[in-house]
Amino acid sequence: MSDTTSTSTPLHHEDTGGDGRPVVLIHGWPLSGASWKDTVPALTAAGLRVITYDRRGFGQSAPDPDGRYDYDSLTSDLADLIERLDLRDVSLVGFSMGGGEVARYVGTRGEDRVHSLVFAGAIPPWLLKSDENPDGGLPREEAEKMQEGLRADREGFLDEFTTNFFSADGELKVTQEQREEAKALAAQADLDAAVACIASWLEDFTGDLAKVTVPTLVIHGDSDAIVPVEVSGQRTHEQVAGSELVVLEKGPHGINTSHRDEFNEALVSFLTR
Repeated sequence: MSDTTSTSTPLHHEDTGGDGRPVVLIHGWPLSGASWKDTVPALTAAGLRVITYDRRGFGQSAPDPDGRYDYDSLTSDLADLIERLDLRDVSLVGFSMGGGEVARYVGTRGEDRVHSLVFAGAIPPWLLKSDENPDGGLPREEAEKMQEGLRADREGFLDEFTTNFFSADGELKVTQEQREEAKALAAQADLDAAVACIASWLEDFTGDLAKVTVPTLVIHGDSDAIVPVEVSGQRTHEQVAGSELVVLEKGPHGINTSHRDEFNEALVSFLTR
């Protein structure tokens, strides 16, 4: 099933339906909900109801007319979807950039509707590398160079990015066909939205993570060249009391594709508790 939310920015979403406990999968940059195609069947086979959606300006969702791509705005879309579908006891799974919406949802909306959380190759707690946050991984000037590079040569940028996305220690961990599929999804994104979201990655989620009390899984590749595990996954695990950490050996950023079976096994084991 697919539909749009009732916000001023229409969002495309798909819902497998059923009576199982709901799981919302939140995609990474610059992809769409379709990037979860290797994960959805494993979750539905486990009896879960799965909802995916395209972030504003990505996939089949319209860009925001006012150019709002900060995490408070992006998270309002997630909250609207949850409320519109009246999801309760829901698990939120955020991959890469999607981890920001997961953290900010709890930080601003609380956990009344939430059963559990998953941060998969996700950017929290704070990706920005600065004097204030020396353990971050992305200096502001590097993010600005990424924005400039994307605007100057979108095709070339996405070609290089998707290669790094699926590579561990310089070795591609997926087929060329899978990489091309990801590049095709990335090409659907609105250029202004894609550029603006790069700046959003630098937001601080430390305060949001401090409010997490529900069961939490952190899953990350040990060779992630986009969001290094020591910058994000390990620190999120340390900041969320009682969280579980699963590190996938030789795992690049796109572990839900490159390490599909291991990723799905860890996800199903955690989400069905």
